[in-house]
Amino acid sequence: MAKYVFVTGGVLSSVGKGITTASIGLLLKSRGYTVTAIKIDPYLNVDAGTMNPYMHGEVFVTEDGGETDLDLGHYERFLDINLSKRNNITAGQIYLTVIQRERRGEYLGQTVQVIPHVTDEIKSRIREVAKNSEADVVLVEIGGTVGDIEGLPFLEAIRQMRLEEGFNNTMFVHVALAPVLSTTGEQKTKPVQHSVQELRRIGIQPDAIITRSPRPLEPGARRKIALYANLPPSAVFSSPDVEVIYEVPIVLENQGLGSFVTKRLGLEDREPDLSKWEEFVKRVKSATKKIRVAMVGKYTKLKDSYISIIEAIRHAGAHLQVKPILNWYESTSIEKGELSPSKPVEENDAVIVLPGFGQRGAEGKIKVIEKVIDEDKPFLGICFGMQLAVVAIARHLAGLENANSTEIDPDTPYPVIDLLEEQRHLDKLGGTMRLGASPIVLINNTLVYKIYGGLEIVYERHRHRYEVNPKFLDRLVSAGMVVSGYSLDKGLVEFIELKDHRLFVGSQPHPEFHSRPMKPAPLFVALLRAAQGLTPYTTTN
Repeated sequence: MAKYVFVTGGVLSSVGKGITTASIGLLLKSRGYTVTAIKIDPYLNVDAGTMNPYMHGEVFVTEDGGETDLDLGHYERFLDINLSKRNNITAGQIYLTVIQRERRGEYLGQTVQVIPHVTDEIKSRIREVAKNSEADVVLVEIGGTVGDIEGLPFLEAIRQMRLEEGFNNTMFVHVALAPVLSTTGEQKTKPVQHSVQELRRIGIQPDAIITRSPRPLEPGARRKIALYANLPPSAVFSSPDVEVIYEVPIVLENQGLGSFVTKRLGLEDREPDLSKWEEFVKRVKSATKKIRVAMVGKYTKLKDSYISIIEAIRHAGAHLQVKPILNWYESTSIEKGELSPSKPVEENDAVIVLPGFGQRGAEGKIKVIEKVIDEDKPFLGICFGMQLAVVAIARHLAGLENANSTEIDPDTPYPVIDLLEEQRHLDKLGGTMRLGASPIVLINNTLVYKIYGGLEIVYERHRHRYEVNPKFLDRLVSAGMVVSGYSLDKGLVEFIELKDHRLFVGSQPHPEFHSRPMKPAPLFVALLRAAQGLTPYTTTN
């Protein structure tokens, strides 16, 4: 029987529940237990796929093609596991299923209500993940904040699970903010107190509280929180701001959280092995050689829109013992002429043109890529960034004036990027892109082939509708473009590069989704190597 750790949040959203959940999972895994994690999002969207990154941050794509919350990316990176679309449960999924069952008459004339029908469906999905994963411990993060109307059915469902699964098989962890007043420097506990009070009003008594604060929790504040939460001080933990998020598990382990959780769940408290994790954190923090990387995108005001790419660069930096400095450039400003396209190229050692659908900012990205070509700057274009690299090559090197993607200009005379045939007659947008991991055949002796260590087939995750138009491949290849990878099933272009360029790579899939702290994604390692003037690959890669 699986055991469950339910993580709730209080005071405000983005308080750090995702990192906390992932950290608890790592502490359990370091003790030899198998772990999986679920993110529950109370919004009515069926998945994150149709949401603007400014509203939700990055859409993280799972191996099986789920468009999920970015916290699943944290889970995968911390736990070094591949999760499924089933690991992200939304209110939209729950209500859609319940209504469809009602329409089919499956409730046999019952009045369909939040309790028990909605809560039963929530519990069923949580238990399905537990069963399929066969994990010892299932971590369940409830998105949003305690007190949100839309989150109430989920809190009620986990309250019921305490009764049904048993006290020793369930644990409630509450994460809440203890702010520090800028005027007095005083650490305030009242927000945590009110948050716990609201949770208890719903019927959930937390077993542990993890307090987020700019600095470590003071002894007096700890005692006060414990008193008002009806807990011993040993059940109150501090999660202060840290230099890198990967320090959080170590900070919590040093306070005894790992032992606390195992004992509370009736598990053997084995000696944890965090040696490799600690070594990774040490490498991140001790790196001093700076590598400047231009991040060119259209959602630069919210860095969480590109969180997996940021972390993939950090993983590569730790591997090479360098310190990446990310400089952000809004492609819309370049497009409008408010920022020179030369700046990202001249001010940095490498350039990444980031994903991001739609017309806005596209011409700004193309202008930057043309400068990259002229200056022989190490370059990586990801997904839409790769497609715009093809457009730039067509215009700048192949003489195809006004070449474009039909996503940007449906009437372009040279549609070097075009819509997939199966995408032309869809009647809905959600969940209909080319999604998930699929095999890619790498072409022998190309740069990408060497970067991936001579592998003939690699698996990367996708999220797009448009592809390189094969009608223009001969013209593009004649201009110096090299196709270095094709999809195994349909022969679609997956990777491109430029001849006689230090490193110019376009990746249709998203290599960042496979990057792990101790297993960095090869393309990001190659970019940082080239940025130092080294060959992009090693013979032992």
